[in-house]
Amino acid sequence: MLKNLNPYNLISITSKSHKIILVIFVIMLIIGLLESLVFSPEDYIQSDSVRIMYVHVPSAWISLGTFTLIAFLSIGSFIFKNKNFNLISKSFAPSGFVFSLIALVTGSIWGKPTWGTWWAWDARITSMLILVIFYLMYLVSWRIFLDLDKANKYSSLIAIIGVINIPIIKFSVDWWSTLHQPSSVNLMGKTSIDPSMLVPLFMMTAAFALFSLLIFMMKYNTELIKIKNKGLDRL
Repeated sequence: MLKNLNPYNLISITSKSHKIILVIFVIMLIIGLLESLVFSPEDYIQSDSVRIMYVHVPSAWISLGTFTLIAFLSIGSFIFKNKNFNLISKSFAPSGFVFSLIALVTGSIWGKPTWGTWWAWDARITSMLILVIFYLMYLVSWRIFLDLDKANKYSSLIAIIGVINIPIIKFSVDWWSTLHQPSSVNLMGKTSIDPSMLVPLFMMTAAFALFSLLIFMMKYNTELIKIKNKGLDRL
């Protein structure tokens, strides 16, 4: 399986599939926006402000999922000594960071009409801010360490330590009394969101996931080109 993760095998796959994923992303985004902004009903309490959910929630899901993936790949780099895991992690990090910022900003915008304030040191919001900081530290670590081995080591340690925050974000609304509403989507239990809102929510999540994948492929290919230009045959 690790042989299949050879960077020069992956670059051939990403180069060929880039245009296909771009087309699917555009189609999913257009349909998702129509469903979210036009066809989905307004909330009986929050009215049209609930439509922020279709950006806020998918952004949060993508940022959490991306950081979790980065952490597992970082653990794998320590166990298997595979530097390509670090390269994949590094390539996923920018989109994860952007989506974590979007989740934080849209959450603040949503909080103003809902809670009456732009910001509160709520458990969910605060832990999400900590995730943004970990993303930033991860990205900065690749900039400040010129030695590749040190960059791999310290960025991996940041990701592994930071992943402890992921379950805190997820279960903060259950562990503490917070302003943030409890989870409405539960894969293992009952979901409280009506299908008329759940379908566009999943469509926007799929569109954001495809966009994240596109950013990853561009970043990953760029990193491999840099390696080739340095005259390195392998990682």
